[in-house]
Amino acid sequence: MIAEEAPLGGTVREGGADFRVWAPRAEAAWLVLDGRRLPMRRGDDGEWRASVDGARAGARYAFDVGGGPRPDPATRAQPDGVHGPSALVDPRAFDIRPGPGRAARGEIFYEVHVGTFTREGTLDAAAAALEDVARLGATAVELMPLSPFPGDRGWGYDGVAPGAVHAAYGGPAALARFVDRAHALGLAVAIDLVLNHLGPDGNYLAQLAPYFTHEVNTPWGDGFDYANPQVRRWAGELARRFRVEYRADYLRLDAVHAIVDLSPTHLVAELARLGGVIAESDLNDPVVVARDGWGCDAQWSDDLHHALHALLTGERQGYYEDFGGVEHLATALRRGFVYAGELSSFRGRPHGKAPRGTPPRKLVVAAQNHDQVGNRARGERLSQLVPRAALEAAAATVLLSGNVPLLFMGEEWGASTPFLYFTSHTDAALARAISEGRRREFAKFSWAGEVPDPQAASSFEASRLVREERSQGEHAALFAWHRELIALRKRSGLARGLDEAPEVATLAGARALAWRAAELLVVVSYQPEPATVVVPCAGPWTPVLSSDGSKLAPGEHGELLLPGYGVRVYSGPARSVSMTIS
Repeated sequence: MIAEEAPLGGTVREGGADFRVWAPRAEAAWLVLDGRRLPMRRGDDGEWRASVDGARAGARYAFDVGGGPRPDPATRAQPDGVHGPSALVDPRAFDIRPGPGRAARGEIFYEVHVGTFTREGTLDAAAAALEDVARLGATAVELMPLSPFPGDRGWGYDGVAPGAVHAAYGGPAALARFVDRAHALGLAVAIDLVLNHLGPDGNYLAQLAPYFTHEVNTPWGDGFDYANPQVRRWAGELARRFRVEYRADYLRLDAVHAIVDLSPTHLVAELARLGGVIAESDLNDPVVVARDGWGCDAQWSDDLHHALHALLTGERQGYYEDFGGVEHLATALRRGFVYAGELSSFRGRPHGKAPRGTPPRKLVVAAQNHDQVGNRARGERLSQLVPRAALEAAAATVLLSGNVPLLFMGEEWGASTPFLYFTSHTDAALARAISEGRRREFAKFSWAGEVPDPQAASSFEASRLVREERSQGEHAALFAWHRELIALRKRSGLARGLDEAPEVATLAGARALAWRAAELLVVVSYQPEPATVVVPCAGPWTPVLSSDGSKLAPGEHGELLLPGYGVRVYSGPARSVSMTIS
């Protein structure tokens, strides 16, 4: 259960601070506070406690249960790095105004990696750039993990202190300022929280207590023992911290399919009770968002991305071998999961479950995100793989779907910079293993050429956005297109996502789709050649937006000339006439 009692870790109070650490196997425990070594008292629950008058925010502390001082598993800050002591933080000093109070179904998310979003790579610099996100029309900014990791360069998914804020980004106070600035602009804030594993460099939890168990196997080794009430409590307290102390509007739980929990109530279901929880899931299982399941507000769903990417690029390597036809994209728009029990060639087995009772507004979809760009061998964005017109078609597909759309930083102007995988591990053997592992991993995707070394500083520097691009030439035109699409979404019945699946039709004679979403009829071509198609839906329709400026409505028999990668959007009476699905 998510505990309401005094939290684990170091907690600043009036006149001092209290410290608690779970170490049930220890025979003795000491608090090392600013160089002083103080004995701790043992409780019946395997926790050790100390109360120190005069301790203040900023003081360095660690716990020693035998084997030397170790950072606090519930630390809020690691100013001296993941191997150094923790630091006391007083969240009462934060001055954060309330958020906009929207539901996830109505958001347009904008994903940000703090280190590469600006030249400075800090939360304060990112806060100063939020006006651009607001001007675009996005409504929520989603921060990739903020937890401390070795060195200054990393994605955050190899962090070792999930409840802390990376020092190179500015630490806890900078996050508080960021959230306050976002809220001032009417932007909600989502924080990516990783509770399925920790990175290997600087992970001392197992030296303090049995946080992990051999009974749970994960790609990273032994998994968290979430059947243990103390481990469960630790995770719940960290999640609550971001929602309460930092006033984050949403938590994005990373890879919940890798959170193994054999308890009667799954950890994800328990965390979902905090509200504002969005889960990344590879399960294609409605249990993630179902009321009688885990009950998350929404879940990331990759099938639309995979179908769209394969259709536009022609790539069929790796998991893209399961996609490629326009009918796959039609299925993704219609029901969310392309694979809902069908045989997946990539996996060699049936995958997914029927998404019964999962409305489109429960699925977060994207044409690009950190995973799908950064986990390519050379980190190419879609803008480096297809022409601008295809980017416009992709944007219309995501932003005018009935789902919750997400944009990846720089996508809106077709950023020329890649987003590579980068690390700065201090352990030479680990760094070498990661570099070699990346090369082996990409061999199965048949991506030829050299794979940039994640440890090289150049991989990080190459990934920094060149923000000036957004006001230049074709970049500016693409930015304007995204603004138009977002404005149209907000004006239409799509503003809060769809409760019912849209009607979707494939159009004979072309790789093209038409779908009814609220009062809109959206027609999109996914091929470079022009084509005449027949839209299987009677009018009258009023042209409201097109990628080529055309104001032509479908003819008397529904005939419509689409340019290559053309987008045409019309308004009409919502659901007045059903489409003929082909």
